[in-house]
Amino acid sequence: MSYIYKSGVHSDWCPGCGNFGILSAIQIALSEMNIEPYRVAIFSGIGCSGKTPHYINAYGIHTLHGRALPYAIGAKLANPNLVVLVVGGDGDMLGIGAGHLVAAGRRNVDITCIIFNNGVYGLTKGQASPTLRRGIKTKALPKPNINDAINPIALAIISGYTFVARGYAFDVKHLKDLLKQAIQHKGMALVEVLQPCPSYNDIMTKEWYGGEDRIDPITGKPVPRIYKLEDSGFDPIVHKPEDVEILHKMHNAIAKSLEWEDRIPIGVFYCNPHVPTYEERLTSRLPSYSQYPPALQNIADKNGHPIVNLEKLMERFKI
Repeated sequence: MSYIYKSGVHSDWCPGCGNFGILSAIQIALSEMNIEPYRVAIFSGIGCSGKTPHYINAYGIHTLHGRALPYAIGAKLANPNLVVLVVGGDGDMLGIGAGHLVAAGRRNVDITCIIFNNGVYGLTKGQASPTLRRGIKTKALPKPNINDAINPIALAIISGYTFVARGYAFDVKHLKDLLKQAIQHKGMALVEVLQPCPSYNDIMTKEWYGGEDRIDPITGKPVPRIYKLEDSGFDPIVHKPEDVEILHKMHNAIAKSLEWEDRIPIGVFYCNPHVPTYEERLTSRLPSYSQYPPALQNIADKNGHPIVNLEKLMERFKI
């Protein structure tokens, strides 16, 4: 049950925040996969999402603003047996941390990156984040945003991520299933999660995503903006490791990611299971890596005395 992953720390997120749904989805996904908490490490940066590791009963590392990814990659390469999750807001991951997000795609390390996307910097009182579209004026902005928005899905695909998906914070069951797929995928996975910010984003609200501002004249019911890719017959999987198919799948995924306003897709956009992971590439050069990664090597005896002899190494530095 997901309670195994509940830390007991009181959450101080705002009532109605989408973070609660994302937290529940992470806890349920890990629980359903029967992963022991001691095998999980969750890294975060700064922002409302940065508190997520506090609320999960697993190893939690609260790092610097925008720097969660390099910390997480280092931990995964040191101990490839860990299940590593990186959580960060749209500002944290796509603003100050954008360089790390792009560079990580080249390596295809077997970790899962989750972006909490609410279009604003919630912790610092609602400034426009890199995902807020141009011309939008949220309640904390004196004038409409004048910058174009980053497309997280397209950016991840062209950067080399081999699993790219989008979920919605208030559809916990669907998001949980996406997270399970991302964790099970061998390679670099990114899951963008659309979430309302009830305090500072008064445009993309729960009601807006649910289509309550547009009523079907026949049924009298709201017409939701959110729809699931899998319900439309969309196939995101690269079935053959051929350039033609890879480019075709990437093109289709990016085209879908451009849909907004009237219809907003969630689900898996792209999945290429044929790319070797960074850990596999390391093992091809260092055959002992998979069996003796750095974190599992003995460097001291039971009394804490070093067992590594550095004399020969130090001789090389003598002048």
